[in-house]
Amino acid sequence: MAERAAARQAPPARVLVPSVGLDARVEGVGVTPRGDMTVPDDPAVAGWYRYGPEPGSAEGSAVLVGHLDSETGDLGEFAALRDVRAGDTVEVRRAGAEPVTYRVTARTTVPKDELPPSAFRRSGPPVLTLITCAPPFEPERGGYTANLVVTAEPVGARQGP
Repeated sequence: MAERAAARQAPPARVLVPSVGLDARVEGVGVTPRGDMTVPDDPAVAGWYRYGPEPGSAEGSAVLVGHLDSETGDLGEFAALRDVRAGDTVEVRRAGAEPVTYRVTARTTVPKDELPPSAFRRSGPPVLTLITCAPPFEPERGGYTANLVVTAEPVGARQGP
């Protein structure tokens, strides 16, 4: 684990999707005691899964997650993902490195308990995976029962810090 932390050189600081007005600060997140990925409490902030690849890595899926809305019903930054379309660009600004640009290739909705393991893969072609909640909202089941998953591929060949 120390080697992985030492290898980190350019953690994400901000994510932008200009076509839909998404602009969120990014902070590193881990997992809950149950093993679920944590999500920042603030719906204006995105979380980067710090145990996986960073955006700009040469391989694997870099995962960013954010709330659709708050407990009071105010929309979060990731609510804008509902309007993302294939071909839209995603820019990830990184601490200590040039930004990385991605192009959206897929958008899908899956039941919360069926989030594909490939979203968290550490090898294979580099992608950026953006995840937020999706309707329906079922209070008796604890909230939203689905996830919106947006996949984007890097633009150009330049990867790494």
